[in-house]
Amino acid sequence: MQVAIYLFKSSKTNLGYRCLLLSHPSSSPVYLDWNDALPVLRRAYDLGLFTMIIGPKGTGKTTLVRAFGAEIGRTLFPVNFSLRTRESHLIGTKTLENGGVGFVDGILVESMKLGGLLYLDELNAAEADVLLRLDEALDDRRQVVLKESEGQTITASKGWTVIATINPLSHVGTKELPPQLLSRFPVRLRLEYPPEEVEVDIIRRHTSIENSALASTRMGVKLANKLREAAAVEELYYSPSMRETIAFSKLIESGSEAKYAAQLVFANVYGQWGDVEYRKVMDMITSIFGN
Repeated sequence: MQVAIYLFKSSKTNLGYRCLLLSHPSSSPVYLDWNDALPVLRRAYDLGLFTMIIGPKGTGKTTLVRAFGAEIGRTLFPVNFSLRTRESHLIGTKTLENGGVGFVDGILVESMKLGGLLYLDELNAAEADVLLRLDEALDDRRQVVLKESEGQTITASKGWTVIATINPLSHVGTKELPPQLLSRFPVRLRLEYPPEEVEVDIIRRHTSIENSALASTRMGVKLANKLREAAAVEELYYSPSMRETIAFSKLIESGSEAKYAAQLVFANVYGQWGDVEYRKVMDMITSIFGN
């Protein structure tokens, strides 16, 4: 299943968050649904169920959510969680203007009012107090009480839906989510890296790589998969994403020699874990690209 996605010029809420309005013009790029995830998201949406997407970084989780937002025609309200994300980012804050006290809605409240698609990216990087407040809005009532304002109750508009993504606990900054919050997302998708030929196809859609350079692109994808496999069994500390295979191909496209581009994109990052890690990866590069 292929879904075309297009991002209109982003608008900003009063808190500076970006809300993306999605549509389907024929000139837009195509999302390759190699995991058959879009039908699952659609079924969950039609049933009023929230979905959690689980997978390593760089597997296209965000692209998938944007594509789904385009399919259902909902405004996307993304929140990328970190240690700096506070309740006020979700709920809102009081303001003082012209001697009067007002209230600026946070992204959670705004998405509920507008019936949009709330995208909770890297949810398992959020702090406990933020998760507790979010949990209030995700139960069957779909309500949140604005104790920060005048105590009014906000009920989600028809069509409001939520998709969360989480990274494996092996990723830095992630933590185990509490069971009650996990239960709010009864539909769970696993998104892995695509098969090699699909990844090559994705790269071709992000670059203008010529057929003469496809062999180098395929070797770069092969290398990335070997590194991912090694990281999965903790033989290496880092697993490259599709962003990196695209970057590698762009360097090839610009005229860089394949082995040098592989060193720049794939090998050098391992230097932060010491020369042994770096040499392991350089040996793998040499075995694939030669001397």
